Amino acid sequence: MFSIIQAAGWPIWPLLACSVVALALVIERLMSLRTHLVAPEGLLAQAMEASQQTLPTVEVIQQLSHHSVLGGVLASGWQTLHAEPRISDDDLRASMEAAGRQAAHTLDKHLVALATIASAAPLLGLLGTVVGMIDIFGSQSAQGAAANPVQLAHGISMALYNTAFGLIVAIPALMFWRYLRARVDAYVLGLELDADRFLRHLLILRSKLR
Repeated sequence: MFSIIQAAGWPIWPLLACSVVALALVIERLMSLRTHLVAPEGLLAQAMEASQQTLPTVEVIQQLSHHSVLGGVLASGWQTLHAEPRISDDDLRASMEAAGRQAAHTLDKHLVALATIASAAPLLGLLGTVVGMIDIFGSQSAQGAAANPVQLAHGISMALYNTAFGLIVAIPALMFWRYLRARVDAYVLGLELDADRFLRHLLILRSKLR
């Protein structure tokens, strides 16, 4: 492996850094986007049951807020209604929509960086290819003598190794980005539907509190 890195030359080091960062981002997102951390099964029903007749205590609201991403969105409705029991329908909806946008931003975390690596890795590989071609042409003397075979082989290997490694980094990064992007989109849709149901529940609860 080390001999391949040596043959590829300095252009491969940015690609190696990209591969390490991409791997770390993928692992972090896979761990953070687990269902029980985003939208646990049955959490909406539990929240609606806990506020069937009255608002929960501040401690319960805080506990729900830190429970999961969905819990934070639902708790925002409780917090808003707790702070202003006579809030209008539009203001309560706007409050929960703001919490939903913040939750979506949290789910999107690091995906832009992963997409950037997937796009940049082939270009970094192309840079190594160009550097290798320059090295090939530089192996010819100014007098037009035959090229140095050792330097010629080094230039060719540099070009090919960087091209291949750029694709090796880019293809998995792109595949994982597509997968994680689809997973986040599904979560966001689920959060929107759950938040809408919970909003209707809160509007009914508000009428009971008056």
